[in-house]
Amino acid sequence: MAAKTPKNLRPLNRYITTHNAEGKAIFSNTLSEEMPLQHIPDGADFSLAYTSDHFPAQLNNDADINEYAGYLSSPPGITISGGNVCRIVDIQPGSLSPMHRTVSLDYGVVLEGEVELVLDSGETRLLKRGDVAIQRGTNHAWRNVTPDVVDPVTGERTPQWARMLYVLSPSQPIEIGGKGLGEVVDGIGVRAST
Repeated sequence: MAAKTPKNLRPLNRYITTHNAEGKAIFSNTLSEEMPLQHIPDGADFSLAYTSDHFPAQLNNDADINEYAGYLSSPPGITISGGNVCRIVDIQPGSLSPMHRTVSLDYGVVLEGEVELVLDSGETRLLKRGDVAIQRGTNHAWRNVTPDVVDPVTGERTPQWARMLYVLSPSQPIEIGGKGLGEVVDGIGVRAST
């Protein structure tokens, strides 16, 4: 793989709210507000924005914050059985993720740049900032097709990173014509679902 392009996206923070003893809303100071990055082999960076082990979420006594804190040192798989995962993925200019399938219902929102969603049938869609992909257990890949920024004076081209937000919830096993379609996550840098 080519050298990693310097990132031109700002670092991310996440702000977790909770309650004080009087029931007033406050910001939790249990964890740093800086969102840690996990560098993965295809040149992307994953940020584990938040997780929940339960649905409905268990917020009493900050149980969910403690569960999430555990995943920061030992990241979960693609999904968490009975819960959900929120990730932000920064995609290097021009890169294409490995084709992969998750047994989950995913919402993918483009926050920065332009990203092509590639299906194993060969169909594609171009997603621009604010567009949402509803991923329903299909085999797919993501390609950063964000146009370079061109300096009007020098003509120098600067490749651009893309950023997506994903919320993933586990689904029932997928069957088409009586054949099960399982999870395929080889090469994407994240463990299989738990």
